[in-house]
Amino acid sequence: MQHERDNGPATAVDRGAYQDAVTPWDRPKWRAAALAWIARELAAHGLRESGPRTVRLRPWSVLVRTHATGLGTVWFKANPPASAFEAPLTEALARWTPEHVLRPIAVDADRGWSLLPDGGTLFKTALGGGPVDPRAWEEPLRQYAHMQRALTPYADEIERLGVPGARTRELPDVVDRLVTDSTALAADDRRRLRALRPRLVEWSAELAAVGIEDTLDHADLHEGQLFHPEPGRYTFFDWGDATVSHPFCSFRVPARRVLAEDRGGTGRAALLRLRDAYLEPWTGDGASSAELRRAMSLSWRLGAVGRAASWGRLFPGASRASDVVCAAQSAASLLELFDAPPALD
Repeated sequence: MQHERDNGPATAVDRGAYQDAVTPWDRPKWRAAALAWIARELAAHGLRESGPRTVRLRPWSVLVRTHATGLGTVWFKANPPASAFEAPLTEALARWTPEHVLRPIAVDADRGWSLLPDGGTLFKTALGGGPVDPRAWEEPLRQYAHMQRALTPYADEIERLGVPGARTRELPDVVDRLVTDSTALAADDRRRLRALRPRLVEWSAELAAVGIEDTLDHADLHEGQLFHPEPGRYTFFDWGDATVSHPFCSFRVPARRVLAEDRGGTGRAALLRLRDAYLEPWTGDGASSAELRRAMSLSWRLGAVGRAASWGRLFPGASRASDVVCAAQSAASLLELFDAPPALD
């Protein structure tokens, strides 16, 4: 942990495993502008910053944790150009589904900056740090599905905000681009993925035919990406990996986390409970229970596409090492297209 001091509170800087990564924070003029923006936006709400600050630097974000008198902890986030949509998306979500997200204090859509209040207890913290009881995920997934369903009419507008499209019928084309652009795929894996294309077309067409419309896919919905501020209520954040795609693609990440922590051999039963909790808000729209379960099974593989795409959203020139690591992660996600889904239907 490094320590810095600009005008204002002392600042501790955490670079994690990316010690050599270059972010805008390393440019004094950018840093001064960001800190001045924080102060100005707080002042517009009758608030002022009080220290200390903690800065978390990663190749994909600059995150500043600070304090405001009369409000408590506040968070500044700066995104790279490829995920700068997160700032205006956060603002829009607070209008469309205010019960499911944080309302930002301020956003600068052009610069990809946002200033947010603290969201309360992280779901990860609420789980207690031990083995996860899969039942704890049932209500968050149900609420998340309600949010996705409410956002369906806004899918086109979400894309206009800059959120990348990975529409269900277009997923094979997205995979084509990712395979072509990948710098980490081995030649044999590249050939295998290209040979898989006819199956991808079949899966995407069958999934689209169920009739569930595309909407917002968080694409990385794990226990560190939602708050549990009060009993029975959850709020979702960190939309920098998001796409507009089939909503069921979101189920893959939390379900895999639960399966990975299965210690009692009850993983399948837990998975089916989570499936049913997530699917509950989607009933009544014309698709049968069997069709919804089949759609869930199809989306399991295709959910890997959003994860593969998100790894390229880095600050330009972050570092060669960061590019290599993230390219490898993207390639690994693409290869998960070959993984047979668990029995979900």
